[in-house]
Amino acid sequence: MSTAPPLCLTVAGSDSGGGAGIQADLKTMLALGVHGMSVVTAVTAQNSLGVRGVWELPAEAVTAQYRAVVDDIGVQAVKTGMLSSADLVETVAALLADTRAPAVVDPVGVSKHGDALLAASALDAVRKELLPRATVATPNLDEVAQLTGVVVETEDDMRRAADAILDHGPRWALIKGGHLAAHGHEAVDLLTDGAEERWLRAPRHDNRHTHGTGCTLASAIAAGLAKGLSVPEAVTAAKEYVTGAIAAGFALGGGIGPVDHAWQWR
Repeated sequence: MSTAPPLCLTVAGSDSGGGAGIQADLKTMLALGVHGMSVVTAVTAQNSLGVRGVWELPAEAVTAQYRAVVDDIGVQAVKTGMLSSADLVETVAALLADTRAPAVVDPVGVSKHGDALLAASALDAVRKELLPRATVATPNLDEVAQLTGVVVETEDDMRRAADAILDHGPRWALIKGGHLAAHGHEAVDLLTDGAEERWLRAPRHDNRHTHGTGCTLASAIAAGLAKGLSVPEAVTAAKEYVTGAIAAGFALGGGIGPVDHAWQWR
């Protein structure tokens, strides 16, 4: 009988188009050699063109899924994604507080197509309840502005953004600078715990098919943590994986296609 691989749990919404959310998380975990498990927080009707509808699951359903997995199987890292309401944010934060495993918090606010995925009324709960539970928080520049008011236009702004996120309690902040025009041909992220600072730089690929990038990166970090890597090691490996996935992103439907989670196998 084989030994089980490292165990990784995603707590996020479902993407019916398969490019982001739970589907992207589980594909990433499989590609990186960990056993992926899931807690569905919401069902979305979406495709390459946008989100047509969102149906949030009740808090008791989210709690029941989480406890069923963690109490029986166990977990070595948790990744959170779409938590659309204050009730769900508070519920998941309480579950994380009772779990002895590192947590990667991706504070999803808006979809790749610009559709809101987080109620404005939930922002305070993210700041006060969820971010303090994070081993690593992974906001993009829009989410940084939404949560802290810091508008990022330069690398110095990224430092200010990281400080503002760390003020809410995560151990590490990963500020994703992929949308920063000033970086030109580079996709630059900043990882810091307030003392140690690491800049992660990769070529910016001229590929519009990038649906699921944030979910994929956060899940790849969680997979690394489940394997026992340190935060800097896990983030560096995840950056390399997602850069390859973006480069291999493919057209799907009539809009923005997904990154290729299986690019290493092709």
